[in-house]
Amino acid sequence: MHGSEPVSDWVRRWAPLVPAGGTVLDVACGSGRHLRWFAGRGHAVCGVDRNAEAIAALQPLGEAVCADIENGPWPFPGRRFDAVVVTNYLWRPLLPVLAESVAPGGVLLYETFAQGNETVGRPSRPDFLLRPGELLRAFACLRVVAYEDGFLEAPARFVQRLAAVHAPAEHEPGRYRL
Repeated sequence: MHGSEPVSDWVRRWAPLVPAGGTVLDVACGSGRHLRWFAGRGHAVCGVDRNAEAIAALQPLGEAVCADIENGPWPFPGRRFDAVVVTNYLWRPLLPVLAESVAPGGVLLYETFAQGNETVGRPSRPDFLLRPGELLRAFACLRVVAYEDGFLEAPARFVQRLAAVHAPAEHEPGRYRL
């Protein structure tokens, strides 16, 4: 089942950027691997997915919303989160909404498939594969802390990964120290 795999190494690596105790939104969360992990780290969590069964199982952890975010309205209009996490999911019309959903001082952690993946497996349709530099362009309004675009093994896949912050009005020295 989608979401039963281990926590993304990318998410784990950049999770320290998430403000302590902050609210984390897991977009297209599936069975909630990241939602569960952040809840275990003391964060308030919110997940959204169109799979009602998966969402029902996540209710005890926090806010779990069943919604078709590709064919219906965004279920969190005007809300901002201390972290927005997206993995293995791409719906281009949603990218601006995701950027707007990151609170000042918050972080966006995004990892999904990129062009080239069609040579090694699924997804293979261009609709589901990022073009070169697409995440950088889509989230140019945020301060990029880290970005990767390339091939990963085990399992073989082409990905783009981005960690970006919505810099607060007053920069906190050292807050984003690597």
